[in-house]
Amino acid sequence: MTTITTTGFRIHVISPEELEKVREGGDASARPAEHLLAEGGEPLRCCLRDARPGEEMILFGYEPVIPPSPYREIGAVLAHARACAGPVSTDRYPEDWYGRPQVLRAYDHRGWIHDTTRVHDGRDPQAVIAEMLSHPDVVRIHSRNVSYGCYMFEITRPD
Repeated sequence: MTTITTTGFRIHVISPEELEKVREGGDASARPAEHLLAEGGEPLRCCLRDARPGEEMILFGYEPVIPPSPYREIGAVLAHARACAGPVSTDRYPEDWYGRPQVLRAYDHRGWIHDTTRVHDGRDPQAVIAEMLSHPDVVRIHSRNVSYGCYMFEITRPD
């Protein structure tokens, strides 16, 4: 068995260009985004933090990028209603989301779900991610909410 030693990872958010398309025109289903005011604690996919009470958000259908496969899907996500500065870092796990259980769904080069997919409890996501990325067939991991299954962000090996 071949293994890849991984010392880090890269987090990918929904691109600012994609978010602008949603804000101006529509989501993955060509529907307009729903505008909401945050109650506080909602996970924002644009900057990878929890919303603060009163922040303006949009709720929209998003199709995470994977190769064409039976595992493509569209799900609801939240982002700021206007462009923001983005995440503080893309080389470490989002600070606000430690302690939050997540499904880490691994994919191979075909866009098929890999059997390293698992739930982590949020205490040491780096260790779980590193172990998953040590499998040479895993090319990307999607972090998803446990209860709703919503997409949070993508994880890949560093460039």
